[in-house]
Amino acid sequence: DGRRFRLSPRLLTVARTWLDGSPLWTFALGPMRAVAEALGESCSAAVLSDTDVVYVARVPGESIISIALHVGTRLPAYCTSMGRVLLAGLDPQSRALRLERTVIEARTTRTLTDRAALAESVARAASDGYAVVDEELEIGVRSIAVPVRDRSGATVAAINVSTQSARHSVEAMRERFLPLLRDAALRIEDVVALQ
Repeated sequence: DGRRFRLSPRLLTVARTWLDGSPLWTFALGPMRAVAEALGESCSAAVLSDTDVVYVARVPGESIISIALHVGTRLPAYCTSMGRVLLAGLDPQSRALRLERTVIEARTTRTLTDRAALAESVARAASDGYAVVDEELEIGVRSIAVPVRDRSGATVAAINVSTQSARHSVEAMRERFLPLLRDAALRIEDVVALQ
């Protein structure tokens, strides 16, 4: 459409077939399913694509009310837990340039829109090894994410658990969700190391 392009349904089908056939994400579903079953919440994996995250794997939770996300979904990196972990995995100069290019808008009243505060949150995710986003993407939704690294230590993906804020506090997510996510990430990294 002029200078703008849209992905056709046919291309999305091809992309989904490629992602579904990727050995890493096929294997990652096992550890992710274990997390989802243990917590009764959805578990997702994403990679960084410029200033967005793109979902590459997802295991839905048991909840009747769940967030409608699927493989191929794109969300802004700045206001998602996986996005912050993926941005945190960049070297400081690349991270600063990526954040500078990001179009920041308030998705909710809790969204971090101050660039300095956002940069600090991403830096904290780099030092902590995880990120929590509390109702910044959507009111009532919070998530926690950890990086998935390759054998060189570079962050290649992130996995997270999303939940409704009424079901779990941020502290409960740190105490209960984080160890399970870290264990799943290590199991996925074992496969990444073989590729």
